[in-house]
Amino acid sequence: MKCLLIASESAEILFHWTDPEYQRNIQERYGTAQEEGEELPAFEDVLSTLFAPIIISSSTMEDSYTSFTTDDNHIYVLHQFDECLYIAVNGDGEEKEDDLRRKMHVMKKMVEVMFGMVTLSGNLLRKELRPQDTEQRTRLWKYLQGLIETYSHLRDNDQSFLVEAVERLIHPTLCEQCIEFLERRLVQQLNSSVERAGEEVLHAFILVHTKLLAFYSSRNASILTPSDLLAIIIMAQNLYPSNVDLDDPSPEEVESTSGSGPESFYTPEPSPSSRDSSSSAEQPARGGTPMFEFVDPDIQMAEDSLHTLEVGPPDPSTPRRIFLEVSHKDGLYPMMPHSMYCLPLWPGITLVMLTKIPTSAVAVSVYKYLEDFDKLEKHLREGPGSSAAARSPPNMHDVRSKMDKFIKALGPSELQFAQLQSVWTEFKKRAFARGKSGFTRDLIPWCKKMKTQLCGIYRHCFLSDLADVPQRLSLSLQERAQAMVQEKLIDWKDFLLVKSKRNITMVSYLEDFPGLIHFICVDRSGGQMIAPSLSITEHTTSELGKGPVAHYIKNKVWGLVRTTRHCLQKGYSTVTLRDGDFYFCYFLWFENETGYRLDSVDIPVLADDSPPIGMLAYDYYNRRLLRYYSKKHKGETVKCYELLTVHLGVIPTEIILQHCRQLATKLWEPSRNPLL
Repeated sequence: MKCLLIASESAEILFHWTDPEYQRNIQERYGTAQEEGEELPAFEDVLSTLFAPIIISSSTMEDSYTSFTTDDNHIYVLHQFDECLYIAVNGDGEEKEDDLRRKMHVMKKMVEVMFGMVTLSGNLLRKELRPQDTEQRTRLWKYLQGLIETYSHLRDNDQSFLVEAVERLIHPTLCEQCIEFLERRLVQQLNSSVERAGEEVLHAFILVHTKLLAFYSSRNASILTPSDLLAIIIMAQNLYPSNVDLDDPSPEEVESTSGSGPESFYTPEPSPSSRDSSSSAEQPARGGTPMFEFVDPDIQMAEDSLHTLEVGPPDPSTPRRIFLEVSHKDGLYPMMPHSMYCLPLWPGITLVMLTKIPTSAVAVSVYKYLEDFDKLEKHLREGPGSSAAARSPPNMHDVRSKMDKFIKALGPSELQFAQLQSVWTEFKKRAFARGKSGFTRDLIPWCKKMKTQLCGIYRHCFLSDLADVPQRLSLSLQERAQAMVQEKLIDWKDFLLVKSKRNITMVSYLEDFPGLIHFICVDRSGGQMIAPSLSITEHTTSELGKGPVAHYIKNKVWGLVRTTRHCLQKGYSTVTLRDGDFYFCYFLWFENETGYRLDSVDIPVLADDSPPIGMLAYDYYNRRLLRYYSKKHKGETVKCYELLTVHLGVIPTEIILQHCRQLATKLWEPSRNPLL
């Protein structure tokens, strides 16, 4: 019983998603109100009728509400993003108000990644979200609905999306080899090829399900933020969903192999080199995590079944245009255009490449001008003596000179460019009138028109049909990239698929931390997390088993994360609580770059309608918390960490706290994990 929709201020539905139960419930309720023999209207029309009063009242009331619960226990959460109203509904009790608010913000993030600066213009965004062509609209909505379902599945089942941080596969030797391969062979060859048509590969990384095996960024690339990387992983999973049942044995196989034979160690068939083979077989990975861990016989059976999986050639369709945050020496630029190539290597293993397109400089110029006109509009709207006036408006004579050159470089041949030229000419006539200053409140509508026209140029340059744009990596070049990485990983693919299910096991920690059941440690500065595997599926046997105990622990961990976020919102950085036979702890702390723990401070209290705490929809830790804390430690590089632990309740409290201190120190030793 779930629903999510985006509506305009005129109550027009721009997008909707519902699960089958909600759709069936609405149709049954609406059907009973129809006259006998009268044909039911389209489902979209039914939704429009039902939600119109909510949308209109929300936009017309001075103190609009942000949530409410109906008599039948349906929770409604509303949030206005610029000119679009997002509404999320839950009627089965599986999602709380915080979950619905998070889903809306994640949806907004995915819309920004898909449409970039077009989201800054409500009129243009309406055209993108609701194309006039019915077939195109159906295709777009189906894709957006798939992203919602993929995110919801990952949030409910994957620890990295539970805490919104990237999980690395812990295998230092192989990770380092793959990073070197991506740098010296793959990216170098692609960027030196004449078939790249002006595109430049900036980032290349290998995913094993949702875990990161290797990541490489070229030297002139901006850092890929954790928020953008998590969004890309959602898009990759939506394109090539992980089928856990294919990677795990069936119950019959588990029964037939249980208790049979001595312990055995899994090693890939031939390793990449004889030198690697001898070192891998004889030595554990750095930091105490075995390079080749003990695998139960049922996992070995799963490996045998993986040999039968095949993947066809790369999809010949064009790459997907996405918009990511870029940091230049002169500032931060959100929503810069990139092309995303997502190439399947084998089921569960994917190569992702992000390229810079030849015309990306246009997006930088558009963003600068949008900022200038936005500042001018605020300055004119608030008047002298306001905070906007104190910051001083942009130098419009300088903007005038640059804008003239920008429009001249675009050329007058296209209709969109001609419209920009026309509006700009009228703006200059009003703003730079002879003998008097035209910078009055009368200029505000023309600031808005200029912003709309700039967004239109951006839309024309970067959201046109990519099939008509020749600037992209050729299909043969994509196939070559796919073949190169497959050749590199062919001897490791089965190991990687099993390793992704057993990335870190509690076995290697029980001797040092008796009574510890589970933990999650997150480096919020880098957006990375470490946690023992916690896969609960019908065909998977984890260290916790696969019965009620395993599900109970999983549910408790998910509940603990929800509790800690609520406490963070209220200003608490430490939580300890006892729940039946278990003891839960949560700590948030800061360190400098040498690893010295810094003094704790009172963290800011957030309003109830603030963006959700996390890193996917809004990077609360880097944009809010670290900025707040760094003011007290100017000149130092401050890092932020989180640790959640689950212990048996019989362990004395002082021992649990000692475990937490030692575990936090052990997990982020530089020798343990390759850097992102």
